[in-house]
Amino acid sequence: MSLLSGIGKIRLNGKKELTKSKQVLSLPEPEIVYIPLIIGASTDFDVHVSEGDYVHKGTKLATRKDIYVPLYSPVSGTVKGIEKRMHTSGKIQNHLLIENDFKDDEITPFSYDNPDSLSAEELVEAIKEIGILGLGGSGFPTYVKYQNAKNIEAVLINAVECEPYLTSDYKVMEKHSEELLDGTHFLMKAGHAGKGIIAVKVTNKDLILKLKEKAAKFNDIEIVGVPDAYPMGWERVLIREIFKKEYERFPSEIGIIVNNATTAIYLSEALRQKKAITHRIVTVSGEGIKNPENVYVPIGTSVDYIIDKIGGYNDKCEEIVVLAGGPMMGKSIANDQFVISSYSNSVTILPKKDTDEMPCLRCGLCVEYCPAKIQPVQIMNGEKMKDLDSVTNAGADKCITCGLCSFICPSKIEVTDWVGKAKTRIANARKAGGK
Repeated sequence: MSLLSGIGKIRLNGKKELTKSKQVLSLPEPEIVYIPLIIGASTDFDVHVSEGDYVHKGTKLATRKDIYVPLYSPVSGTVKGIEKRMHTSGKIQNHLLIENDFKDDEITPFSYDNPDSLSAEELVEAIKEIGILGLGGSGFPTYVKYQNAKNIEAVLINAVECEPYLTSDYKVMEKHSEELLDGTHFLMKAGHAGKGIIAVKVTNKDLILKLKEKAAKFNDIEIVGVPDAYPMGWERVLIREIFKKEYERFPSEIGIIVNNATTAIYLSEALRQKKAITHRIVTVSGEGIKNPENVYVPIGTSVDYIIDKIGGYNDKCEEIVVLAGGPMMGKSIANDQFVISSYSNSVTILPKKDTDEMPCLRCGLCVEYCPAKIQPVQIMNGEKMKDLDSVTNAGADKCITCGLCSFICPSKIEVTDWVGKAKTRIANARKAGGK
């Protein structure tokens, strides 16, 4: 186990050297892109196109119904219908198929002639119409954080990227530091915030220096270095580190809104260049493939296509595990047919290792290191008994599935899986009108 670095966080072997110093690869676009008709748990969409329709790059394809989020076509071509396909949720979901004509025939889906003149309210509406989401993996609609926001003191930009292997945010920031500052400024205006803070790991010294130089012309944006620890990128831990404050449910309760760095960059590009989110940089890494890379691909590109284009799987591995996301918070997916969504930042492929669980030693390490300050083993035991009251009282719904409890466990118990099941049980009970 690596060096421990404090209660509630830990220093991991980041494995970021596999991709960090490499140039981003722009892969040839695929013949078919598959647009997932799911964001978060929502699968209820208005689809605005039909099979046989011609679409431009930038055509509005569909709109999420429960919380407004538009989806724009990443390529020009012909709609081929809707197909069920594996998704990063681990379930089969509907995907809209677009056959790429490779003409890159683009339309401007929205236009803000002078973004700097937009009021805070107009900026929030623009963020909504652009379809900006939490691009660090959450997929939460950004405008929701700003609608009716009151007494916001600071916008905190999370540029930490604490998961091992992941360097996609780093590569985006390395190339688009101007846009990061610009996007932060827009978000501050949208939230009536007087201060912006961009949090970067102290180990990214060159990036910090570069951002500080760019930030010199903003007297209200500060670049702050934070420890290289996991899960420093979780907003609750990051706020503790920087502001020394706690909140109950949302950071806005204490006057803070948190956004991911890539989210701020894409907002700037959308407003300045009138560009929808059609492509993104994704880290595809791990010892299970021959050539870990950061790739630039259209939204809807299938993971098996990407892996083939970068050299395939590692022949030395008898079995592999494909994770949508990083090794700590990512989800194991049954096959590599799932696709990159706008909020996909990584795919991690690791050799499969069988571990034998041993009985719980009652050492308490999972409780000691839990950043959410809940009791993972108590939740696991309650979940095994299907005891809703027990898992609720132990705070299962506060789990962020950071994976620390499983990682730290000397008995190799997959505690996180049990807590995740308990969390789902609570969510289902609440939907049914229970707890």
